[in-house]
Amino acid sequence: MMLHPATAHFAIVLPMVASIIGMVYIIRKERFLAHFSTFAIVVTAIAIGVAWYSGNQAGPKIFEFLSADGKEELLEHKKMGLYLVISMGIIALIKIIGSISKRFLLEVVAIVAMFVISGAVLLQGKDGGEIVYEYGEPFESYKIKQTLKEAVGSAEDAEECDEKVELYEDAIDSLEEITSDLHEALGIKSDKGEEEE
Repeated sequence: MMLHPATAHFAIVLPMVASIIGMVYIIRKERFLAHFSTFAIVVTAIAIGVAWYSGNQAGPKIFEFLSADGKEELLEHKKMGLYLVISMGIIALIKIIGSISKRFLLEVVAIVAMFVISGAVLLQGKDGGEIVYEYGEPFESYKIKQTLKEAVGSAEDAEECDEKVELYEDAIDSLEEITSDLHEALGIKSDKGEEEE
């Protein structure tokens, strides 16, 4: 089962929540809010790390199902995810140090940086959506189109009707294999027993 979509949604929402909590702390300057804000930033850092890790697990599974532009976009998405993890780790560290040492200015720097990260995470989420809905077509259809085009091209070159039929049967077998591979990559159980009946 692919966990990246679920973990990514948490990673998109939590920076905004942590930013809002941080802003409330800057305005009210209560010690409880300082700790709560630090906790929110640390949880956000962990969530972004988990989203990055799950994306690294999911990426190779869907890579071959993407168009050429989609593959390029996925590699950029992966790189940006790593930058976000590193940035979030640094922000969490700054906030922890500021909270423990009671250095308000250091905490403000971390909170302002959270607002920047929130914007970057929203862009990252938008890019992830484009990978799925624009470049993936969604995933399976790109490979299906490619397989059918190859089958039609080969059939046009074939002279015998039996040879053409065999080429199309091979294409159908390839399509079933593509679907099976994609379902396996996405963690979708297919009912092969029902299909054979």
